Amino acid sequence: MKFTYKVLTLTLLFSATNAYATDGYFTHGYGIKSQSAGGVGIALPQDAIAGATNPAGISWVEDQFYVGATWFRPQRESEITGSLAPVNGTYDANDTENFVIPEVAYKHQINQDLAAGISVYGNGGLNTDYKDGFPLFGNTRAGVNLVQLFVSPTISWKVTPTQSIGISLNLAYQLFKARGLQNFDNPAFSASPDHVTDKGTDSSYGAGLHIGWVGQVTDAITLGATYQTKTYTTKFDRYKGLFADNGSFDIPATYGIGAALKVTPSFTLAGDVQRILYGDVDAISNPGALTSPLGSSNAPGFGWKDVTVYKLGAIYAYNDTLTLRAGYNHSTQPISDSQTLFNVLAPGIIEDHITFGGSWKFENKSELSFSYIHAFENTVKGDQSIPNAFGGGNANLKMYQDAIGVSYSWVL
Repeated sequence: MKFTYKVLTLTLLFSATNAYATDGYFTHGYGIKSQSAGGVGIALPQDAIAGATNPAGISWVEDQFYVGATWFRPQRESEITGSLAPVNGTYDANDTENFVIPEVAYKHQINQDLAAGISVYGNGGLNTDYKDGFPLFGNTRAGVNLVQLFVSPTISWKVTPTQSIGISLNLAYQLFKARGLQNFDNPAFSASPDHVTDKGTDSSYGAGLHIGWVGQVTDAITLGATYQTKTYTTKFDRYKGLFADNGSFDIPATYGIGAALKVTPSFTLAGDVQRILYGDVDAISNPGALTSPLGSSNAPGFGWKDVTVYKLGAIYAYNDTLTLRAGYNHSTQPISDSQTLFNVLAPGIIEDHITFGGSWKFENKSELSFSYIHAFENTVKGDQSIPNAFGGGNANLKMYQDAIGVSYSWVL
């Protein structure tokens, strides 16, 4: 167990340096096997980190220790067009562009019906880094870095031989940093102008619950459902002049359903539908119009809408050693064309991903898995998104992403 605690601690420290975005700013799947199959997992637990997707899933996997990491490379770009100010042009946000996101999980069967586990993983995040600044916001290097990490102890109970229910306590840790926003650190725009930008990295922590169900309806069909409450967190005090309600930045609630169909003994299809409630968090969902001061209860935000995510995965056991996976993931767009200005800092605009990967099982029952994810380039063009006070015109957003993941697990 000492080794387990050391790895968990290292993961906590290492995760604090990374940020990424796929379905909005949530990751598209937890665990390398899930990631390579479009992010599915609500009705298809595959390894010890299955509890991150559905707490009831750990009842259906072997006792094991799991460790994985993903190299993630987002490409972000913004453009200003039609402005009366001398700022029209394209701005590159990729001065920081390579990230490594680790994850760790452990599962133990307490008795015939009760299983326990813990997962440590990145829930999501955002990063932009405009080396030469973004002229509408300030005159120095600009950007933000948001990291969200979950540590989730989990209990799952097999209420019948074919059904399980589970619950996780999501302990959340967040980091945030903003710089280059000098144009807003004055009383005309912020309720707390000394807490808007260039205050270093601030931290926040909180908790929420995640519940789930998995049921084997027939030998071929498995269904699942999950609900994750809003994660209530402490405020970013250093940035209480930037985010609504004096720096509040809770993590949105989610819910979803899933199904898995064993078409043949070696071929399985799975699909999930997930809803992410970005609209319940004011700092994320409030419109970006500067009608109230930043940091106030009705402060401008990023104008994000709730999104629905559709995930489809295919898993083929080629033989007892090799398993292949592929998938597709689609998210509805959280950012409307009128809200693109502030989202040059948070361009979570990806809609479509393709994924593939595989696993190789060794004789000692340990397993090596890999994944590749490509998020297709997407553009959101602004529609009167820059106020006349800032010169008018539009901010256009563009992004695509690539990621490669690897994990190793061993049965205990």
